[in-house]
Amino acid sequence: MRILITGLNGTLAPRLAEAAHAAGHEVIAWDRKAVDIENEALAAAWLSAQSVDAIAHLGMASARFAGWLASRCPNFLFTSTVMVFDHEPDGPHDVADRRNSTNDYGRYKAECEDAVLLASERPVIARIGWQIDETRPGNNMLLTLDDWQRRDGCVKASSAWTPACSFMADTAAALLRLIERPLPGVHHLDSNADEAWRFDELARALADKFGRDWRVEPRQDYRHDQRLIGGPTGLPPLSARLPMLARR
Repeated sequence: MRILITGLNGTLAPRLAEAAHAAGHEVIAWDRKAVDIENEALAAAWLSAQSVDAIAHLGMASARFAGWLASRCPNFLFTSTVMVFDHEPDGPHDVADRRNSTNDYGRYKAECEDAVLLASERPVIARIGWQIDETRPGNNMLLTLDDWQRRDGCVKASSAWTPACSFMADTAAALLRLIERPLPGVHHLDSNADEAWRFDELARALADKFGRDWRVEPRQDYRHDQRLIGGPTGLPPLSARLPMLARR
């Protein structure tokens, strides 16, 4: 299968590309320096020449471009975010819940979802939470907590927050399955959906697994059951990767 993956300079897309290569697929990147996404004629000609079997849109681009891409290939996957939901009303958030984000990123992703749904009859939309990986930069919980410890001398972690989060390898594997065997609709990919670990518990478990000497300080400053539930696709629980949680 030839798969176009956007966002290969980002955080999660390289992990998806690694999983696709390992499964024997060919990965095509979109080089924006060579092919301007705002030049629709050029973009259409380039994409047609690639003869791709699937498109996984993980890159940051306009909602217009997301819809345009979705219209070009019937096997289309778009990664969205838990941030399409605000903390009021509280979660956990089901696939059918109304999106009500109050921040720019969440509203942007909701606009992209709408553009994709208008442009394609059978798209796959995968909403994800905070990702965990040992090395990937960007939206990575582990490396962010490293930064907090360096900056503040501690990790301030709310015990009133139950975050949506997953290891990148598990998210990438789930996304690849959705590309290989498309199941149209909205999917919530959250390894914390069933176990509901609090943020302070996760911080301690990550420190234990990766040998960090963080000083974790529980707070009550952010209250939100942010878990993503519902939908037909599940992920392995966090306790499968974090031994401290498995021991509880």
